[in-house]
Amino acid sequence: MAATRSNIGVSAREIGLVSCHVCRAVHPKSSEACTRCGTKLRSRKPLSLQRTWAFLLVGIFAYIPANILPIMQTQWLGGSSKDTIISGVIALAESGSIFVALVVFVASVCIPVIKFIVVTGLALSLQHRWQWSEHQMHRLHALTELIGRWSMIDVFVVAVLAALIQLGVFLSITPGPGIVAFAFSVVFTMLAANSIDTRLIWDAKKDDA
Repeated sequence: MAATRSNIGVSAREIGLVSCHVCRAVHPKSSEACTRCGTKLRSRKPLSLQRTWAFLLVGIFAYIPANILPIMQTQWLGGSSKDTIISGVIALAESGSIFVALVVFVASVCIPVIKFIVVTGLALSLQHRWQWSEHQMHRLHALTELIGRWSMIDVFVVAVLAALIQLGVFLSITPGPGIVAFAFSVVFTMLAANSIDTRLIWDAKKDDA
């Protein structure tokens, strides 16, 4: 439906429409399933905030052992070592790989913490009807979805090293328990961000008006 002066700033729900959350096709509100992809139509995601809080808390709890437990175990002839995220970053920096250390630090420490803060702020703002700018909230949500995938860089690095460096008693690298916790943290934080129904931002504004 083309926008007109009479419906600019009006939500689809208010004019009797509902969009498919999969293919974004627009249907009359009375429709039960999308005619394009067959998905069940819902004007809003049910229990959106509840799922967001559940996923977010699991992600935060998983991030604690991810930083305490070793993410990588290295064994060589005559010795062995275990590295956490921070000790791995320090080891990279001390070996002269400053850029790689910075990338790992940003992807494994800065990005997850930023996502925790942003998703928590968005969820609290929707729950308590804080007077934030709707456009800023949408930008923050889009940012979390954009940067979320880069948090997995540690998991990919450890997986590649474990697959490539297997020289028996001379040198071998195996994933540590911390990498599993870190992967869980990243996945559940991404689920938390995706569970937020951004249409609730505009509902809150309409209800407060």
